[in-house]
Amino acid sequence: MSRTVRGCWLLGDDAVSGKNFDYRKDWIENQLRHFAAFFGIDLPSFAILSNHFHLVLRSRPDVVDTWDDTEVARRWLMICPERTDAKGDPMAPSQAELDGIRNVPHRVAEIRLRLSNISWWMRLLNQRIAQRANNEDEVEGHFFQGRFKAVPLVDEEAILACSVYVDLNLIRACVAETLEMSDHTSAQRRIESVRASKQTSEEQSCNSLDQESIDTPTPTTSPQTRRPDAFLSPVNLNEAIATAGPHPSESGERCSDKGFVAISEEAYLQLLDWTARQLASEKPGKTPSDLPPILKRLGLSPTLWFTLVANFSEVFSTIAGRPEHIDHERTKQTGRRFYIPRHTRMLFGQAA
Repeated sequence: MSRTVRGCWLLGDDAVSGKNFDYRKDWIENQLRHFAAFFGIDLPSFAILSNHFHLVLRSRPDVVDTWDDTEVARRWLMICPERTDAKGDPMAPSQAELDGIRNVPHRVAEIRLRLSNISWWMRLLNQRIAQRANNEDEVEGHFFQGRFKAVPLVDEEAILACSVYVDLNLIRACVAETLEMSDHTSAQRRIESVRASKQTSEEQSCNSLDQESIDTPTPTTSPQTRRPDAFLSPVNLNEAIATAGPHPSESGERCSDKGFVAISEEAYLQLLDWTARQLASEKPGKTPSDLPPILKRLGLSPTLWFTLVANFSEVFSTIAGRPEHIDHERTKQTGRRFYIPRHTRMLFGQAA
């Protein structure tokens, strides 16, 4: 998570300056699309608000290991280009530019690490948004409050709860009433893709019926349209049928085609909508008599689930997961166990 400075809404309708900066959310989302295509990092979820943004990121050094030296150099030069076009977009690297990296072994090794490093993703993202905004406002200094805040997610329960927490941010902030109205979120992009796929299927069905009636040849292939969520990680891990391995993306619009939770996209969207109705008391609808299957499978009670999603950042301040899973983790700096607050252990039914 990164937040803008001085409590100003520098990504939305700012009362201090009297200006509206909603268009800067497009800047961030466009950068996310670009980074997702070239970094060795998956983007499962995101939400961009008026004074901060949330990302769920998954480092994929295993995918980076499948790239040869030329591909490593090409991707880095598309992220940090030496030349840009009139619009400021990176130009395809020349052979000389590629040679400047791929022919220097220690340089290639360094960039391989950077491509799957979340700190480098956040560093470049915040730097570019800050520079562009400061140039526009003709000011200098910090745009975001220091470095970003990150919480490791150590198990599937934490991943699911955090992703739902991120996708429901606009609803919880009373900025949107429904998932469809939650602008600049991964949930909205997934819903747009579902609708687009449904519309395409209906059109193909109609075309098939017309073809049968008029009996004229039609093209066997149709032009591929880009899915609004093509840069996001797919939801379903497909553990029952998918083979093990990195699964590099076939489309080139994201790092890999590997999902992040063991449920379908439809079940995930249903869980989002159901949870949103419980969190927003003014919304219509009642709690279903039977809990969604995913909650039963993960052993999460309604009370625990609502607390995790509504207060994720308070429950987990430095690392997220079940206490028994966190107890097996150690800090990188000192090798000590992570401190788990008493109220978090009690929430999961553990003695303090």
